[in-house]
Amino acid sequence: MKPLELYIHIPFCISKCKYCDFLSAPSSEEERTDYVKSLCEEIRSYENLARAYCVVSIFVGGGTPSILKASQMESIFNAIKETFLLISNAEITLEINPGTVDSDKLKCYKNIGINRLSIGLQSADNDELKLLGRIHTYEDFLCTYKMAREEGFSNINVDLMSAVPGQTVETWEKTLHVVSVLKPEHISAYSLIIEEGTPFYELYAEQADRNKKAEIERKKLHEKEEKLPLPDEETERQMYWRTKEILEKYGYHHYEISNYAKEGFACRHNLGYWERMEYLGIGAGASSLLNNRRWMQSENVRTFAEESKERMEEAELLTETEQMEEFMFLGLRKMEGVSKTEFQRQFQVLIDEIYGKVTAELCQEGLLEEEGDFVRLTERGIDISNYVMSEFLM
Repeated sequence: MKPLELYIHIPFCISKCKYCDFLSAPSSEEERTDYVKSLCEEIRSYENLARAYCVVSIFVGGGTPSILKASQMESIFNAIKETFLLISNAEITLEINPGTVDSDKLKCYKNIGINRLSIGLQSADNDELKLLGRIHTYEDFLCTYKMAREEGFSNINVDLMSAVPGQTVETWEKTLHVVSVLKPEHISAYSLIIEEGTPFYELYAEQADRNKKAEIERKKLHEKEEKLPLPDEETERQMYWRTKEILEKYGYHHYEISNYAKEGFACRHNLGYWERMEYLGIGAGASSLLNNRRWMQSENVRTFAEESKERMEEAELLTETEQMEEFMFLGLRKMEGVSKTEFQRQFQVLIDEIYGKVTAELCQEGLLEEEGDFVRLTERGIDISNYVMSEFLM
């Protein structure tokens, strides 16, 4: 049986954060009940497909999955276990937000097999949390974190966000120290990206897109809302490298551009994405990669289940060129880089025959380096990683 990852999408939250462009929105209890029912039906519809696979990881994301009742989460996992074969040590992650769980929910999560929590903190500074539109304080996070430890969770990730408006290198460093002292097994440290369609885009689009020549019309969210400046490029670069320096001192291994883990706690589910393992996305807006076909479910929370099979059947087969491109730009996210041997195993051709020229040029520019079997980004390459990765698009 082939290994498979499952992604389950819960598109609901208590309120939308100002930077968020994910498929999520506030909802009524009735909407959540109907969605869970449709989600379970979709899960069970994969009974035939499931026979060829064993599930090695599950990630329940959103939105805020922990907004669901414990009984609703239990129903989802009952459907998964009735349909799919899970390996005994499958990594099963649930995203939770501070203030949306209690001890009863956490006990339920443990009982149904969830063994990894990903807590969305973003910042240890309450002013920054308020500016981001988060529904919680740092104290709320600390309560949730301690409760999770008391209920026996021994694999916890904390999400953090740098380069937020008004943030300085010093305030970012404080967040890193405060969180690291708690000793979570994993820390994801992402830089804020201003996405179109978000409230932050209305305020910061012109500053975020420094190459834009035409002036962008912006509207204020509130008449009296203060517009704090985004950190400049050099400050953002300092934040990134200070993250690595500080977290390594606390025993975290930098294994992917934005991810750090204690020994043995790298996120297996995310590594699967970057290594192009097959995965099935279930729920509104979820993406899948099966048999080199990639597709996305309907974003309509009411009709996604009815359209799921049609979406799968309409998925286009990735060309070998597209597969090679994905292998390179996804694999280069990992600090170890991409394996020449693995490239040859997957595509029956030497990596140098396809990418030898571009690799040599990027190495000469100091953006890539080769060591043994691996090609990886240098520190300079990481600073302009989007450019480097784009060079592998043929």
